[in-house]
Amino acid sequence: MSKKDLFQPQQFRTPLSRARGMGASRHGVSHFITERVSGLALAPLTVWGAYAALKQVRAPHDVVVQWMAQPVNAVLLSLLLIAALVHLQSAVQVVIEDYIERFTTKTALVIGNLFVCVLAGAVGVFSILKVALTVTGAH
Repeated sequence: MSKKDLFQPQQFRTPLSRARGMGASRHGVSHFITERVSGLALAPLTVWGAYAALKQVRAPHDVVVQWMAQPVNAVLLSLLLIAALVHLQSAVQVVIEDYIERFTTKTALVIGNLFVCVLAGAVGVFSILKVALTVTGAH
């Protein structure tokens, strides 16, 4: 066996891994990256969202609507919602895949998780846009 053969990745793979033709890095990388990027996006957005919420706690409805009608606030609020739901969906999917054994139950829960997160995102973004784009004063 030559020195070159010693450092080939195939030498360190299990027989099952060689038979399948894939290593451990094929499936979980996308979840890992999604969770890290959404978590990174959530850090400043959550700080902004908490600060904005604390400023609006005792404000009258009209003031909050005016605040939300500002494009920067509506966009940041939508981004906060989307990043939180992407992070939630990915994290819950990993938990489902790790702890649910039956294939049909696992599949139904993963699809349900995706459906709930997409629905919540659509309703949330629609609500933010409806409030932000509604002309104040018209009832």
